[in-house]
Amino acid sequence: MTRQLEDTAEASPIGAGRLAGIDRRSAIDAVRLRIGMAISLGLLKPGERLPDQEDVALGLSVSPITARRALASLADQGVVVRRRGRAGGTFVADEPPRNVLAELTASPAESHAVSRLVDRRLLFECAVTHYAAINATAEQLDELDRLTQSMAASADWSGYHQADEQFHQLVGAASGLGTAVEAYHETLAELYAYFIPYPIELLHKSNSDHVALVAALRTGDVQKAVEVSRKHVDILHRTMFMGLTDSGGIAL
Repeated sequence: MTRQLEDTAEASPIGAGRLAGIDRRSAIDAVRLRIGMAISLGLLKPGERLPDQEDVALGLSVSPITARRALASLADQGVVVRRRGRAGGTFVADEPPRNVLAELTASPAESHAVSRLVDRRLLFECAVTHYAAINATAEQLDELDRLTQSMAASADWSGYHQADEQFHQLVGAASGLGTAVEAYHETLAELYAYFIPYPIELLHKSNSDHVALVAALRTGDVQKAVEVSRKHVDILHRTMFMGLTDSGGIAL
C-alpha cells in the first residue's frame, strides 16, 4: 500500500494508540483540526492565502492526497475558499463559520499528551545537542548554517517547517550517537504531526535560536549549545496549540 493510501486509511498520530486516552482521528481530520485551530487562534487571518496544496502537505508532514481532501472538506464547510485564475488559490474565508471552528478544537487529553511529548523531546534535544557540540563536522555545521539561511528566507510557514525539520534531524545526526538518534528522530516526527501554521514573522523570530545554536556548536561550547536547545524546545509548552489555547494568545 502506498504512503498516500496509508495516510487516508490509518489513524493520525493525533489520537493514535501510543497516546493513551485520546480519541483516534483520521489523518484528514487531523489536518482539518490543525488548520482550523490556526484560524481560531488568529495565526491564519481572514483572507490569507494558504500555500499551494503540495506545500501544505509538506509543511504539515502529510501526503498530498490527505492535504487535498482536508482542504476540500474545509472548503465545503466554508472555512476556506478556493479561487481560480492567476491570482487564485486557497484562502481563509472572510467569515469562517464559528460553529465549524468550534468543532475543530483539541481535547484536553490531546493537549496533555502533546505536552508530555514536548517533555520527551526536551530530554532528547539536550542529549543530541551535547554530543553535536563535540562531534559535529565542518560540513555538517556548514549545512546547518545553510538551513538557518533557508528558514530566514522562507516566505511562509510551509517552507520554514520543511527546513526546520531538516535542521533538527541534522543536529541529531551530528551527535554521532548512532542508533540512539533513531529514537530522537521518531519523537521529532511525532511532534511535527501536531504543529499548526504560524505567521512567518514569528517563525523568523524563532530562527534566531537556530543561529545561536550553530554558533555555539562551532565553538564547541557544550553548555551554551544545550541551554539554547533547552529553551528552544521548552517554549513549545506555550507556543504549540495546548499553550495557545490555555493562554488565549500567541506566546512565541
